[in-house]
Amino acid sequence: MSTAQGARARARIEVTSAIKDEARRQLAAEGAAKLSLRAVARELGMVSSALYRYFPSRDDLLTALIIDAYDSLGQAAETAHAAVADTGPLRRWVAVCEAVRGWALGHPHEYALIYGSPVPGYTAPDTTVPAASRVGLLLIGIVRDAHRTVGVARTPIPAELRPEAERLAADLAPDLPPEVAAALVAAWAQVYGLVGFELFGQFNRVVEDRETFFRHSVSRIAHGVGLVFPEKR
Repeated sequence: MSTAQGARARARIEVTSAIKDEARRQLAAEGAAKLSLRAVARELGMVSSALYRYFPSRDDLLTALIIDAYDSLGQAAETAHAAVADTGPLRRWVAVCEAVRGWALGHPHEYALIYGSPVPGYTAPDTTVPAASRVGLLLIGIVRDAHRTVGVARTPIPAELRPEAERLAADLAPDLPPEVAAALVAAWAQVYGLVGFELFGQFNRVVEDRETFFRHSVSRIAHGVGLVFPEKR
C-alpha cells in the first residue's frame, strides 16, 4: 500500500469513527427510531452526499452500531470469563452474567439498541449474527464444559416440549441434552430480563441492593440450567 493509500485508509477510519460517535450521541438524545443520516452529517459539518459514501442508508449505519455494540458486550463478557477461566462452571457463569450487567449499566443506550424495542422499519441482517452470538456461545461453552466434566443436572421437561427441546439442541448445542438446551434458552431470556428490568427502571422502589440481587438470581438461573455441583476453587 502506497503512502497516499495508507493516508486515505486512515482518513476513512477516522471519519467512519466520527460518524458512529455522533450517531451514538443521537441515539442517547433521541433514540434509534429518530436516527437520521442528514442530522449526523449536519452535526459533523458534512454534506449528506459525502456521508452516504460511508453509510449508504440509515439502516447501514444502524447495522454498524449494532455490530459494534454486540462486539463490545461480547468483549466485556469474554474478558470477565478469562479472569475466572480456571474456576468452576457456576463461578464462570456468574462472572459472564455480571459482565453483561456491568456493560449494560455503562452503555444504556447501546444496550437499548440491541435489546430494547425494535426500530420501526429496520430488520437486522445476518451480518449481525456473529457478534450477537458471542455471549450466548460463551454461556453454552460453560455448560458444555460442565457436561463433559462434573456433569449437569437435568430438569425433566413435559412430553409436549420435547420436540422443541430436541430442535433447540440440534440448532444450538447438539452435544447437550435437550433438557439442558431448552433450559439454556430460558436462562438467556431470564438474564437479559433481569438486566432490562434494572436498566429501564422496573426495579425502582422494588429492589434496592441490585448487585446482590442480580448475583443471587443468575446463580439460581444457572442451577436451573443444571450447574449445581461444587465449585473448583
